[in-house]
Amino acid sequence: MENTPCDSTIVSAAIYPPIGVMRVGNSPSEYFIGPEVSEPLPQSPSFYRDSTGALKRQAARFRIYGLNANGEVVKELTANNANITWHAQLANQKASWYKFEIALDIPEAADAKPSILRNAKVEGDKRRGLLIDGAKHTISGCNTPGNDTQFVGQFNEVKVYLGEMTTDSQGRLVMLGGHGKSANPLGHQAITFGNNEGWYDDTSDGPINADVVYDDVSLSVKPGWVVCAPPDYAPMQKSVRTMWDLMRDIAVGANMLPVPGKPSFTHDILPIFQRMTDLQWVNAGFAAGFGWQSPFDFTSELWLTRLSDPSATWQESRRTLFNNFRNLDTQFDIGENPMSVTAWDPTNASLSPQQWPWIYGDAMSIDANESPRQFLTLTRLQLNALSQWVDGEFIADYDPARTVPTAIDDVPVTEQPDMLTKAAMDFCLADAFHPGCEMTWPMRSVGMYSEAFRLRHAEDTSPTHDVNFGPVLTPHTALSFDGPINNGQIAGGITRWMAIPWQTDTASCRDGYNTALDPYLPTFWPARVPNNMLNQENYNKVINESLPIDERQAAFNEREFWLDDLPIGPTTDYTAQINDMIDNFDKLAVVLPKTEKGVSGFPSTMQVGLTPDSNAPVSALKSTAQHKAKKGIRPDLSLTEKAHRFIKKS
Repeated sequence: MENTPCDSTIVSAAIYPPIGVMRVGNSPSEYFIGPEVSEPLPQSPSFYRDSTGALKRQAARFRIYGLNANGEVVKELTANNANITWHAQLANQKASWYKFEIALDIPEAADAKPSILRNAKVEGDKRRGLLIDGAKHTISGCNTPGNDTQFVGQFNEVKVYLGEMTTDSQGRLVMLGGHGKSANPLGHQAITFGNNEGWYDDTSDGPINADVVYDDVSLSVKPGWVVCAPPDYAPMQKSVRTMWDLMRDIAVGANMLPVPGKPSFTHDILPIFQRMTDLQWVNAGFAAGFGWQSPFDFTSELWLTRLSDPSATWQESRRTLFNNFRNLDTQFDIGENPMSVTAWDPTNASLSPQQWPWIYGDAMSIDANESPRQFLTLTRLQLNALSQWVDGEFIADYDPARTVPTAIDDVPVTEQPDMLTKAAMDFCLADAFHPGCEMTWPMRSVGMYSEAFRLRHAEDTSPTHDVNFGPVLTPHTALSFDGPINNGQIAGGITRWMAIPWQTDTASCRDGYNTALDPYLPTFWPARVPNNMLNQENYNKVINESLPIDERQAAFNEREFWLDDLPIGPTTDYTAQINDMIDNFDKLAVVLPKTEKGVSGFPSTMQVGLTPDSNAPVSALKSTAQHKAKKGIRPDLSLTEKAHRFIKKS
């Protein structure tokens, strides 16, 4: 039964999700709507690619909900019951902003390379040409085309399309980002992962506002924000710590949200374990440790039975698992204030790469340092929930027959705003902010938010090429009251902290840099940027029950290097590879579930890396030699593969 508020008088409104996520794609006109529920249904390859094989853009759809005097959701406001005019603004400030060297809110920033201006040799008013301002646009009505509401700016003399806005059949706003176009107008190559001089890309971000008249009354409307990010090459994956987890943790610590009570096994505990197992499809190390029939296959009936049992029977098992997680704090207050934990203390931190999760942290360096931020940890809320779980203090609500809403219309209207918020942020990373995939380290600063999950807007959200923070952005300035984080956000203010262009960072953040430890672990961002995948050819062998079981098992265990599907093929030339990624990011596989009923000895559903030509015969592959070069898998590593583990170069 839907929870209808007692007071149904609408006095204000709010835009949801508070932060929407667009993603670039090179399909000229086709797109899909990004996740609107936290557990969406799997889709076919044609959902993500057009008939030519080009990647479709992911659109962000925004809705407006009417609120009563208590701030409770009454109903959705659409063009059918209200007069709605949408306003949006997009900008890209990357080339006119500061270089990324390290997250400026961690202690290691004090000794890091200084964050100087990008394109510092461009001075004075000429820096105006580095700012791509898509300007403000307005739209209303239903099914309004986006031809007249395109966000087009200029990088020096080059026109840059950042996206467009349109509406759906109910008058909801649909925002589309760029086409993945990155270039250096002078023709210079990209040479580094994050700070390529003279380059631009067509990612962007900016504010979303609306004028709403309901029952002849103009309502105040809480605004939203939209971020344009790189493609999601593993759309069914979630990282162990998502952006939603991080933002929720920040909001609880800032008293923007109430302190959670007893954790739910289904909603708070199980996702942590299942996400590690699901990463088997995008990283060979996770496949070996957490994958199908591995020691920690947390989707198996055996583990699910143990994990979900609150009795003392499996308490020591729960304790052992909890102690495997990397923990930067050794004290937990599980009483009235579970956020009351000690500050990060390196003497208490585990620096072992073998502790969970096997993911790099913000202070990652190739030669493992003594920083507690060399590797990732869970949020405080996640660790606190696991600590309570160890003691059996959790809601034992596991139901293997549980059904979940697969479309936002299946969710009660009063719960839709929270679902839209979670769906948008659950598929964004809060992993190594080095700098990151969608957003980066400023998102963990309380000063970024007006309320939980909602960004605080500057009085004037128009972007500016003027940088008032000097030639070097220091940690003190970045985090000061008058700095760029705590003074309200302007268009382009979120993505400016990211790599330029995005492709060079995506092609650089790999796995297994220290092959003496492990050729596949730790890793950076496999939930969005796969490292290794089960390819179509091996999948076909696995489901072919006429083959010997040993051959099928070998095919299942074999993981192709994701980047090897670039036209350049397997290579030891870092510069050549990152530039190939700029031109051919659409050629890489999208890892998607494929289900074969009746397959014995293997999962009925496997996630497979599908390229535009995945259904082509083996003879159509680039060459037999290149095809064979892709096939190395643990424990042996060829010389080509060893050299293929590129370091993130600055």
